[in-house]
Amino acid sequence: MSTTTAGGRPFTVDDLITMPDDGHRYELLDGVLIVSPAPGTRHQLACVAIIVTLDGACPDGMAVLTAPYAVQPSASTELQPDVLVARTTDLTEKNLPVAPLLAVELVSPSTALYDLNLKKAAYAQMGVASYWVVDPQELVLTVFELDSERSYQQIGQVKGAEAFEAERPYPVRIVPAELVARLSGTDR
Repeated sequence: MSTTTAGGRPFTVDDLITMPDDGHRYELLDGVLIVSPAPGTRHQLACVAIIVTLDGACPDGMAVLTAPYAVQPSASTELQPDVLVARTTDLTEKNLPVAPLLAVELVSPSTALYDLNLKKAAYAQMGVASYWVVDPQELVLTVFELDSERSYQQIGQVKGAEAFEAERPYPVRIVPAELVARLSGTDR
């Protein structure tokens, strides 16, 4: 994490344009630059499976998008959830300037603390109603929903072949083991 530019000031979303196209994810949280490594195979397969599942159940008026797509609520914050669901009327051609209805992060050893702490707190502050954290290694889905005091409450956790029947942002069924089913019989 880097807190200032070479000029000594906090980063802004305008500074993100100058970041290299090197496969890393560059995000900004209250002026602090966060750099994450490129995701691996298991992460990518689980991400695709979530996108397909969410998109298959997505009602009119909503859209499912994947990183890199910016949630940019201010000049000092730009986050890129692995997957998000938003109202189509909230989307611009370039980004989502308001909170998505759902943010999904797939954790890896290098991003787990960030996803479970800093990003979770940022999403709560933004007003993201539902936040899902998927561990594609352990095959666990943990679901948080925002309460009236803008704090996340864990409303569910499923593992392996257990199913989570989501109601928010719309009805959809997620089974962690199915997210990486293409890897069956491999040791990846």
